[in-house]
Amino acid sequence: MAVRQVVNFGLSTALATTALVSALPATAQQGPSLEGKTVEYVIPFSESGGSGRWANFFAPQLSETLPGNPTVVVRYRPGAGSTEGANWFQGQQDQGDGTLIFGTSGSTQFPYLLGDPRVRYEYNDWQVVLASGTGGVVYLPPDIAERFDGDADDLKDEFFLYGSQGATTLDLVPLLAFKMLGLQVDPVFGVDGRGGGRLMFERGEANIDYQTSSAYLANVQALVDDGLAVPIFTWGALNDDGEIVRDPTFPDLPSFKEICEATEDCETEGTAWDAWKAFFVSGFAAQKMIYLPKSASQEIVDMYTAALQEAIAAEGFAETAEPVLGIYPQATGNAAKAAHEQATTITPEAKQYVIDWLKEDYNVTLE
Repeated sequence: MAVRQVVNFGLSTALATTALVSALPATAQQGPSLEGKTVEYVIPFSESGGSGRWANFFAPQLSETLPGNPTVVVRYRPGAGSTEGANWFQGQQDQGDGTLIFGTSGSTQFPYLLGDPRVRYEYNDWQVVLASGTGGVVYLPPDIAERFDGDADDLKDEFFLYGSQGATTLDLVPLLAFKMLGLQVDPVFGVDGRGGGRLMFERGEANIDYQTSSAYLANVQALVDDGLAVPIFTWGALNDDGEIVRDPTFPDLPSFKEICEATEDCETEGTAWDAWKAFFVSGFAAQKMIYLPKSASQEIVDMYTAALQEAIAAEGFAETAEPVLGIYPQATGNAAKAAHEQATTITPEAKQYVIDWLKEDYNVTLE
């Protein structure tokens, strides 16, 4: 797979607003109709994680705004950290009538970026119609969290267990972050989705976890309210200049960059930092995307783009979306294409650093 240079792409509310007003032909809604049809919205994960919640939020929105008001049904095809579902979608590229869409996540993008041999899909064959940014929150049990005071130095003697989907899935971002902080974290690989990692935490089988923003708001906030979990930091968000700032959904929590800066031997410059940031962008700042197959006509692409723009621009969307998606941009049109490009590219140096780390720490090879 060719390696392409990463370009800056600041995903912000301003960008989302720009995406909403990007020009589309007024006749787009006068083209194809899906009346009487069922759209399968395929997610390569289990229904318990953040991707399922994201898809189930947008499914009724699309049913309402797509021409003909089709039934939109979310289907789950989990397996191999989402590569099984993505490989399946790659084989459906001739189904371009608008009745099949596919939702990806960073866990789908990471194996692609790293050249994982399980990957038989090609992002450049797919046509993006939506890109959603998200965040993530790291949390601990109360008895361990009481030793956290803004840096990770007092946690370095703790032995952590972490339920993980796999080192090359979206969990690459937390695992590399934990390493940079000097934490002793033993991942238990093979967990089915981030929802499985949360259940391990709830059962006391893990003592560190993170969830994407939507899953955190839906499933972890109640644990926090009951005094069973304590959030300590987020991954952060990107501003328009490509700098990591506090997550707008959780402005009272420090970002990973802040924690790294405060922690001894954790650096926010150099190869390790560049590698972490590259995967953070792919995994969070431009994490979830909706694709149509390659064979979908421009009319079908325009139809979906217009439908998504209508849904996002509708009165009350932001208020309805906030508890589910957090405060993150929903990019369409050219903004979605830019997000797709950013999320599916990597510099050679960052790629090699991560490949070497995976081999050294987890004996994971990608050849």
